[in-house]
Amino acid sequence: MSFADKSFSFEFFPTKTEAGHEKLMAVARQLAAYQPEFFSCTYGAGGSTRDRTFDTVMQLEREVQVPAAPHLSCVGDSKAELRQLLAQYRDAGIKRIVALRGDLPSGMGMAASELRHANDLVEFIRAETGDHFHIEVAAYPEMHPQARNLEDDLAHFARKAKAGADSAITQYFFNADSYFYFVERIRKLGVEIPIVPGIMPITNYSKLARFSEACGAEIPRWIRKQLEAYNDDSASIQAFGEEVISRMCEQLLVGGAPGLHFYTLNQAQASLAIWKNLGGAA
Repeated sequence: MSFADKSFSFEFFPTKTEAGHEKLMAVARQLAAYQPEFFSCTYGAGGSTRDRTFDTVMQLEREVQVPAAPHLSCVGDSKAELRQLLAQYRDAGIKRIVALRGDLPSGMGMAASELRHANDLVEFIRAETGDHFHIEVAAYPEMHPQARNLEDDLAHFARKAKAGADSAITQYFFNADSYFYFVERIRKLGVEIPIVPGIMPITNYSKLARFSEACGAEIPRWIRKQLEAYNDDSASIQAFGEEVISRMCEQLLVGGAPGLHFYTLNQAQASLAIWKNLGGAA
């Protein structure tokens, strides 16, 4: 399979230590050889990594020379703070933003935010910067964990798209049918923006189980049982994970997904193994 007509991208998180940051940059340089469309960089709960996200994005853009897309959330940030940050990114030549509601830090209520929802943030970015930024938003094929029901979640996604989003990246999942069903339902609501599957490589079962519980991603029973059977055999877990995720990615691309967005956890090996299984080359 060729990626010739598909887009692909990689996500990083800003680190707390200099050693971690140097490792992140080394991974970014390694992945840059594969000419991804962009790198994204996450934004901590309530803007807690604002400066580190900004600095990481600037370094990726300057030194690695792959377009960088900062995450931006509205929880905990005032309009004035968001306006200033958008101006900094625009002046630095950043062209893409991942616009999210964001996670609430412990003890913070939504009343602390001037903008309460991701569609409000998308509207704000458009009002402040026009069409300068390509705006990505989040999609949840298995439903956002805080949504009341699937119908409400679909309607909320449609509001984000109609507020001015250009494309979307999904939460990770392990069942390709959940992605295809989500896209089918969204198209029936008149939303035509590209929806790129978010891909989480499987390398560590205990970490994956914690992440998945927190974000509402379902680990199918057959995958869970096989991973549990491997116990601490990391080599077997990685080999099994690589095979399972590679097959799912092939199914997604053959089925019409416009590309893939890898959640790297600041590691290169697992994402590149999947990429190579799909026929990719530097």
